Amino acid sequence: MRIPTFLPLALAGLLLHAPLAAQTGADSSEVELSPEQMEALMASMTDSLEASYTYLNGAIPIADGVATLTIPEGFKFLDGEQSRQVIVDVWGNPPDVAADVLGMVLPADAGVLDNTFTFVVEYDPMGYVSDEDAADIDYTEMMEGMKADDVEDNRQRREAGYEGLELVGWAAPPYYDAERKVLHWAKELHADEAEENTLNYNVRVLGRQGVLIMNAVGSMNELPAVQAAIPNMLSMATFNPGHTYAEFDSKVDDVAAWTVGGLVAGKVLAKTGLLALIVKNIKLIVIALGAAGAGLWKFFGGKKDAPPSEPQA
Repeated sequence: MRIPTFLPLALAGLLLHAPLAAQTGADSSEVELSPEQMEALMASMTDSLEASYTYLNGAIPIADGVATLTIPEGFKFLDGEQSRQVIVDVWGNPPDVAADVLGMVLPADAGVLDNTFTFVVEYDPMGYVSDEDAADIDYTEMMEGMKADDVEDNRQRREAGYEGLELVGWAAPPYYDAERKVLHWAKELHADEAEENTLNYNVRVLGRQGVLIMNAVGSMNELPAVQAAIPNMLSMATFNPGHTYAEFDSKVDDVAAWTVGGLVAGKVLAKTGLLALIVKNIKLIVIALGAAGAGLWKFFGGKKDAPPSEPQA
């Protein structure tokens, strides 16, 4: 099991402020934590993690000035460095999937350990993506091909020591807004041994020289909440002057090797496809916190082991 890197820091903070043995002067082996105290310790550890992050609001330039995210009331933004740490060390994903992440957008009242959706943001400078095929794509047939590719993807993922993520099907079929040059769709995935399926809601905003990627990561029961947030997400993301789709110049700009259909199929570049495999594994975090909490319980003085019973005559 991957233990998040924040745990040693959280433990250190708790030990520095441990009131029980320090205040009473009692031998630690005589101190016992109640269930309420254990719960308080667990809450302190998760609060310590959340307090370590700095969130932003307002207009935030991303992708070296190519685009801007304007974070409205009700949402908050975590920058790239912090987001990459969350995805890998807290959620337990392979480092490669986070390499080009520019940040994350969360509901204002949520944290990285909460069971709520999070939009992961990336920009891929793949070139100008033609949308000429958008109206002619058979997405049912495409899904069958994606499921076939999924078998090999999962084999490689498991060999690398990570859980598999089986593609179940569309959680919401692809939709292309030709006027706004925005494509969005949702996949339902099943992680090995998971009790509930994972939702990946994909948004692609087309620009002059690349694509702005926003993927919502959460559980399937959050689909209605994610769909309700989509209008806000689309209004947040804008390409700056000189980088909009309408400003494409065939004389000087590169054309991407993939069209709208390629974006949905996930066959653009490895890093783009891998974003669909990000999973928010809160269960692992709870287990890790529980293990750390049990260690603290023993440190502060869990019940002494009963003496061995005398042999019966």
